[in-house]
Amino acid sequence: MRVKICGITNEKDAINAIKHKVDALGFVLYKPSPRYIEPKKIKEIMNKLPPFVEKVGLFVNDNSDFINEISSFVKFNSVQIINCKDKENIIPPFIEVNRIQNKQDLMQLDFSKYNMIDAYVQGYGGKGNKIPLEYFDNIDCSKIILAGGVDSKNLQKIKEYGFYAVDVSSSVEASKGIKDDIKVNNFLELVKK
Repeated sequence: MRVKICGITNEKDAINAIKHKVDALGFVLYKPSPRYIEPKKIKEIMNKLPPFVEKVGLFVNDNSDFINEISSFVKFNSVQIINCKDKENIIPPFIEVNRIQNKQDLMQLDFSKYNMIDAYVQGYGGKGNKIPLEYFDNIDCSKIILAGGVDSKNLQKIKEYGFYAVDVSSSVEASKGIKDDIKVNNFLELVKK
């Protein structure tokens, strides 16, 4: 199972996550978020990272022109989008975040394609709300990226479902926007076991 740590706001957190074999780093471009990071700072961090680590931008309520401009400037490998009205014009590879409230929302998705699934919350992200895992009973989860409320306590159960990847942020933080080295390391060790 692959792991993305989202809400990276500084070089130290990025390097620590890479040292412990994270697959992808996520950078939040949504200004109201406490995990927001300016594109210039993302580029500074990226210039100090080793190769072969996926760098992902998270965009909320933005149009394709803005997404393309920022992605080109910082050199994202891919982007996650929430509520983009003209997504067909996005240039980098992207995945849309499906924010689900109930099992019915989940069952509307096409499981032959990759899906990123997060719990619906008022506002956007980083609240640690969990999707009941029983929603995924009898579903092929091999192309699902699960976000929202993923932590060391429920990781073993999550692994049983065979998700393609998990996306974590708040559960590995010391405070909003600052990762806790020990939590990051423990989480990644548990995943890779």
